Amino acid sequence: MIEFYKYQGTGNDFVLIDNRKGLFDGNNIDLIAKLCDRRFGIGGDGLMLLEDHDSYDFTMRYFNSDGREASMCGNGGRCIAAFAVHIGVVKDLENFTFMAVDGLHHASYNNGIVTLKMIDVNEVDQNEKYTFLDTGSPHHISFVSSVSEVDIFNEGKRIRYSDTYTPDGTNVNFVEIGNGNALKVRTYERGVEDETYACGTGVVASAIAAHLKNTAISDFNIEVLGGQLRVFFTSTEHGFKDIWLEGPATFVFKGSIEIE
Repeated sequence: MIEFYKYQGTGNDFVLIDNRKGLFDGNNIDLIAKLCDRRFGIGGDGLMLLEDHDSYDFTMRYFNSDGREASMCGNGGRCIAAFAVHIGVVKDLENFTFMAVDGLHHASYNNGIVTLKMIDVNEVDQNEKYTFLDTGSPHHISFVSSVSEVDIFNEGKRIRYSDTYTPDGTNVNFVEIGNGNALKVRTYERGVEDETYACGTGVVASAIAAHLKNTAISDFNIEVLGGQLRVFFTSTEHGFKDIWLEGPATFVFKGSIEIE
């Protein structure tokens, strides 16, 4: 029997397990994929284990819905931060820390809103037709006139599996620039192999790419299918630092499930 919690951040939904006692086997790919399955399991874009850390408040381990341990997930980071607050792992809500696959993250929690510090970005590959950068996970950015007119699944899948990104693939974001600091972003996520309602590392990558088109803006309000996110950062001579992803992280339900 496994006790789990379900959280969502702007429609990006996750199965969360308190694994501080180490009872859940994170190497069981088939089990994780089954738990994430929307027909035969709990259902989610991914699964996260909250584990102990010697120096920080906790460790985040993230798995895509295919069951494989994956690169950083920004919305997952926000959700596990809220989860840690709710189960009493975190004491200082204004500044707590956790370790993830891409390094150390700082976070704060205020009335359901999580502000999460992302890793610095020092390399951006700007091309005539797209921008590519790694914000904890790799992201291809295509600017379009209207995200509602893009076939996200088929076009995203084509780019994700293209020779350019062989063998590991990439996440693919389609970005529409609005008025002022407004962006609309839709994302095809590798590992999920479909469009998701939001992608945290994706909106961060999209905001940085948009900044490079208009250097006056470094604080963006971003519309995704699942709601609104904010990304703000500092631009330097060498790249981008103090990158923050902000938005809601919501508890959905708690339950238990039998495993064979």
